[in-house]
Amino acid sequence: MNHCIIPAGYTPILNQYDTQKAIGTVKRLFADTLSATLNLHRVSAPLFLQASTGLNDDLNGVERPVSFTVTATGEEAQVVHSLAKWKRMALRDYDFQVGKGLYTDMNAIRRDEELDNLHSIYVDQWDWEKVIRKEDRKLSYLEGVVRSIVSSICATELNMHALFPALNRLHLHSPEVTFITTQELEDLYPELSPKAREDAFVKAHGTTFLEQIGGTLHSGKPHDGRAPDYDDWNLNGDILFWNDTLQCSYEVSSMGIRVSPESLARQLSLAGCEARRALPFHRALLAGELPYTIGGGIGQSRLCMLLLGSAHIGEVQTSLWDADTRAACAIAGIPLL
Repeated sequence: MNHCIIPAGYTPILNQYDTQKAIGTVKRLFADTLSATLNLHRVSAPLFLQASTGLNDDLNGVERPVSFTVTATGEEAQVVHSLAKWKRMALRDYDFQVGKGLYTDMNAIRRDEELDNLHSIYVDQWDWEKVIRKEDRKLSYLEGVVRSIVSSICATELNMHALFPALNRLHLHSPEVTFITTQELEDLYPELSPKAREDAFVKAHGTTFLEQIGGTLHSGKPHDGRAPDYDDWNLNGDILFWNDTLQCSYEVSSMGIRVSPESLARQLSLAGCEARRALPFHRALLAGELPYTIGGGIGQSRLCMLLLGSAHIGEVQTSLWDADTRAACAIAGIPLL
């Protein structure tokens, strides 16, 4: 059985009809707020990419993409994991200028995802990317964008409470962000696992941005895996909220200032991925042909779960679940779509 938490005494706040209505409202309100706040313009996104381009996100490097052969061309295509690298190419190809960016509704299949309350093989998120100046590649700029995203989430939350009064039984999340690096977190809780560290810190401090994910810590291990060819490991992080329903820290967004030619070269070497230098995306980036950018992904179902107080991601999206999870949720009165 895959891991599924059944919170004691849990019942959904909204019925299924109102839940569907609320899902649409969250997605509409947040997309409008985020795009206005960060000056983003919606674009269409691919569901699959040519494997030979190196544009697909390889996540932690072990997940297998869903692949198929295109009959008309004989080429291998991959269903996207995310659009982390594609967006940067799109900004160049669409001739976006400094200060402007794009966002898109990204739908992905992650076949190797472990299923639990927060994880599904179906991933839906707002993928966004924005052109910045070289001199913006610094921590203060990153943290300013984080505050803007958190403010957009909290503004959406306030509107949802006004539109769906039943949600007022949920605590509002703080727009004030606490910033901490993965090394500082390890130093605080050296005896805990990375996830347990996040739980302990976010429970005590609320809304958190956990910085510098991907590099090796003093313990000899990274806090979490991060592909070497999109985020700069010194200028990235996760936005975490405290989830009252599940009593755990809760990642809504992974984001960061993207690699420069110099940091890409360094991280490819550290990750043992030198062969990627030959791929079209990596060649263009190393040659300085792509704009400097900041970007990330914000989970659509994740945000809906958080703002609706849902216990399982299957309450806000349609996916596939193992028989034990379906049975446990049915007994507990957790409706899986």
